[in-house]
Amino acid sequence: MADKLKFEIIEELIVLSENAKGWRKELNRVSWNDAEPKYDLRTWSPDHEKMGKGITLSDEEFAVLLKELGNK
Repeated sequence: MADKLKFEIIEELIVLSENAKGWRKELNRVSWNDAEPKYDLRTWSPDHEKMGKGITLSDEEFAVLLKELGNK
């Protein structure tokens, strides 16, 4: 059996939205399996025990995203 995914929310940055059941779409800094934290955008249950699908971005990728959004 595969090991359980380990994560730690290092920093909560932005709550983008919340649905009627309390799940929130958030941008956070998350360490996955004890690795360096990455920017992470996904939905989370109110207690942060469950999560939906999302994306992670390295510091460099996040910087590119911010730069490009600033040019729009």
